[in-house]
Amino acid sequence: MKVAIVGTQGVPANYGGFESLVENLLGVHCPKNVEYTVFCSSKDMPDTRGEYKGAVLKYVGLHANGAQSIPYDIASMCKAISGYDVILILGVSGCLFMPILRRLSRSKIIVNIDGLEHRRAKWGKLAKWVLRTSEAMAVRYADIIVADNKGIQDYVTETYGKPSELIAYGGDHVKRELSEEFVNGTLNTYGVRKREYAITVCRIEPENNSHVILEAFSKIDRSLIFIGNWNHSEYSRQLKDRYSRFSNIKILDAIYDLDILYALRSNAGIYMHGHSAGGTNPSLVEAMFFGVPIIACDVVYNRETTENKAYYFKSTDDILRHLNSENLVGETMVEIANRRYTWEHISEQYCNLY
Repeated sequence: MKVAIVGTQGVPANYGGFESLVENLLGVHCPKNVEYTVFCSSKDMPDTRGEYKGAVLKYVGLHANGAQSIPYDIASMCKAISGYDVILILGVSGCLFMPILRRLSRSKIIVNIDGLEHRRAKWGKLAKWVLRTSEAMAVRYADIIVADNKGIQDYVTETYGKPSELIAYGGDHVKRELSEEFVNGTLNTYGVRKREYAITVCRIEPENNSHVILEAFSKIDRSLIFIGNWNHSEYSRQLKDRYSRFSNIKILDAIYDLDILYALRSNAGIYMHGHSAGGTNPSLVEAMFFGVPIIACDVVYNRETTENKAYYFKSTDDILRHLNSENLVGETMVEIANRRYTWEHISEQYCNLY
């Protein structure tokens, strides 16, 4: 079974949820009867190797994100027109090309439509129209639509009257074995004590409610580590300038050392999750494996992911109410994560579609 994967920056994964998905479909989770080919960006990937974890890697000379994302995806689809039993398309950026792909290719076409990109506040009117039209083309011409969250699945049914397959993301790749000496050294470096601080890791955008979380912690004497891309926009720079003045709020730029990141996330007392858009968010799924109490933005996607068993907020006051509670628990999150969000389970679900 030859499967082409289109729509990611490439592997080895160093960016984004779809890249992590591909990373974990390959290797130990790939059955012997499936052969993957992954289309990658030669502009974004520093190492243009030809093979990785048993998969063939092919390259397109465009950036996978930003202004070139649509032509990048379309170019990848063109290269995948023949020679594959299945084309797995991740995201809808290039799906304006779907009517042509459908006409030219005999492959089974599967599209994961991601998290309703056209609803994100960061896009202008033209970009939203393109993304919405691309989504409609994907749903119309694909053989199978994958939704990563029950909220997205319901949206597809209500908007297009079509069924979709529900497949989320895995998160057990975050598990690591670290020495107590390393963990204690990391916590000392960042000036926090085990279980006595909250943490969040996200892009600093309004739809991720960064301002709401920061405002809540500015009103309480509890440590918060907030990791993000603080120089990304005027919004993020203003937040950094305003809230870095509070001694209990540690504003950190992105951390790429996975051991340090694991030590900080797994030893926190609370995980804050402010995402309000999209479907199943990979960072939330990952956090569930830590067994840490989760306070998440109160939207259908987060409630579905956590089976309504986390703690939820719509305002700063909601966050403060949870932070002042002495009864927050996180063990339920681990049970849900092990039942629904292991990569072995996710890979099996995808392979069943092929």
